[in-house]
Amino acid sequence: MEGSIALREWAAAVEALASGRQIIVLRKGGIAEETKEFKVESPSFYLFPSYEHQKPHLMKEEARDAVVRTQEEASAHPDTVRINYYAEVVHDLEVTDEETLQRLDELHVWTQDYAVERLKWKKTKPLHVLVLRVYELEEPAMLPADESYGGCKSWLRIPSILTSAMRPVLPDDKFAAMAGEALRRVRG
Repeated sequence: MEGSIALREWAAAVEALASGRQIIVLRKGGIAEETKEFKVESPSFYLFPSYEHQKPHLMKEEARDAVVRTQEEASAHPDTVRINYYAEVVHDLEVTDEETLQRLDELHVWTQDYAVERLKWKKTKPLHVLVLRVYELEEPAMLPADESYGGCKSWLRIPSILTSAMRPVLPDDKFAAMAGEALRRVRG
């Protein structure tokens, strides 16, 4: 099947990535994953905003408004999905213990309880911490909503997007510093 690949991520987390608040996502894979575990299917992809499982109480206080705001925006345009961001995986780090996960707490918008819940789900599989270099598309892509985009899966095939010019959401030096900090915290 031709098309572009996209990573489904909570819309509020996409907003945090887009603002430069964070450069990591925590992935374990969805129930509908064919391999029953998470794997990076492409080194670069679009960020597909998802609303299915995001809940304010699973986000840190400063990110809770983003959950409500992104859900209201999606409700205002239920027949369209707006793709604004593209990402490249710089590091795919595996976390298997709560101590390491705790060191990452300041680097993401999820509550520590939710992060630990993700770690413990599918106990024999590691939690993937993807360090992402995020780019904003100069011209957002508007896709018609499709029920195939739903469900508990990480990766989606979406219609081909002719990528317009894009710019990194963070300057090189700030991104390098944040990526270095994430690596230090994972490695202890």
